[in-house]
Parts: sequence; structure tokens; C-alpha cells
Amino acid sequence: METTPRWLDAEERRAWLAYIDFSTLLADYLNRQLRRDAGMTHADYVLLAILSSAPERSLGMSELARQLRITRSRLTHAVNRLSEDGLVDRREDPADGRGQLAVLTDAGYALLEQVAPGHVEAVRRAVFDALTPEQVRQFAEIGEAIGDALQRVETAGADPAVLPWRRR
Repeated sequence: METTPRWLDAEERRAWLAYIDFSTLLADYLNRQLRRDAGMTHADYVLLAILSSAPERSLGMSELARQLRITRSRLTHAVNRLSEDGLVDRREDPADGRGQLAVLTDAGYALLEQVAPGHVEAVRRAVFDALTPEQVRQFAEIGEAIGDALQRVETAGADPAVLPWRRR
């Protein structure tokens, strides 16, 4: 049985194209700012930031991959690279003999403290300074609604192994 596609109307198309445009520009802007100021990517910054907020600045590799929404293989490469720079350590998980922990080092934490003010200013300049307080509230609600919808779509009857952060 064939169904007719649910094409986007003019306003939906306008919103979608605006999202594509600003998300591409924002990702490039934040990557350039962090490369210039710290020699790191935005993805590496987010990894360090997540670890900095974890108890004892440490997370299991599977949980870290889940929070970053990346494959464990990609996470392993990132952690190995950050480990070579002395920013993250990899340790055996004492609670799970088969698992490993990613641990933010003192050097990684110091770098994050040094870089965070400039990064927050870049985010503020690119996003929040352009919005009214009401738009900030709406932006949060929209992001949460889309995130919730994606979680429902991704998990509804799907094999969890197809989710990128569950892949090896």
C-alpha cells in the first residue's frame, strides 16, 4: 500500500532550512573557536565537560558513549587521543572487572577551566545574545520536545544495537 508523503508546508520548510543553516554554522563556529583557543574540537570539549561533571570526574566508557551519543569505537579513539595529551586516563573499573573508566586528569580539568569562559562567551554571542528571554525558554522547550520525540522514535521497537552509542 502506497501512502502519500507528508510534505513540509512553507513554514515547516522555512523552519527546517533555518535549522540546517544555523546548526551547520554553529558547529563550525564552535569548532573554530575551540581549535583557536585550545587546539581541540567541540566534541573533545564536550567529552571533557561531561567527565568534569561526573562523580570523581570518572565515567564508564559505555555510559560516556551513551551520553555523547557516539559509538564505543569512536569514543575509544577520542579517549586514546586525549590520553596521549594527558587530559584523560583510562582505568579498569573496580566495580566491573570487564569495564573501563574514562577519568578526567588534573591537566584535563585545568584545561577545561581555562577554556570554558571563552567557550561560554562564544555560545552566548552566537546563540543567547540573539534571543529574547521568551525565545530562550521556547528554544529549550523545542529542543526538549524534539529530543524526546527522537528518543521515542529510536527506541520504539528498534533493536538497541542499532543506536550509534550502542555499537562497537
